[in-house]
Amino acid sequence: MRRGAAIATMAIALGVSGVGAYRLAPAPAVESAGWREVAWPFPRDGWPAGRAFRCDGACAGTELYVRAKRGFCNCDRGVADDDEVDRVADIDLISPRFAAVAPGEEVGLGEMRGRARRYDLDTADGVRHAAIGIAVSRRCDLFVAAAQGRGEAGAVQRAALAFLETPEMKVWATAALDGK
Repeated sequence: MRRGAAIATMAIALGVSGVGAYRLAPAPAVESAGWREVAWPFPRDGWPAGRAFRCDGACAGTELYVRAKRGFCNCDRGVADDDEVDRVADIDLISPRFAAVAPGEEVGLGEMRGRARRYDLDTADGVRHAAIGIAVSRRCDLFVAAAQGRGEAGAVQRAALAFLETPEMKVWATAALDGK
């Protein structure tokens, strides 16, 4: 009887301290940077759904869609050229009417290397949006991101890459590539 009461008292004390710690913990960097997670807006395809985010801060209106594509990439070369970014970066999910506006550039996210490319999108609402396609690889796997917004393409790209470099997103990308 005493042992049961001691266990119950300890569980209550730990639970109360855990709730307090959770309430006092700082907001995740995702929220403090103005980004918040939203529902994945695209229909199911051959790849698992990813995560979607919307920026309500300085990059207001920018949306970012990220996901892992395991076992997809050239294991030796990784993301080698702009044609590959065009094919894999999920820009076509946002709008099938997209056009590259410039050659891509090399980018890195943590230990992953690949390319980013800027696009103009014609969207269903009739408004032209700037978009960025990002494809980086780790061994034989891809991590892709597509961002779109009404701002200038360079600003959309900087905001997306800065968010993808946050510790929370790096941890998630690694876990997604590991199949967790």
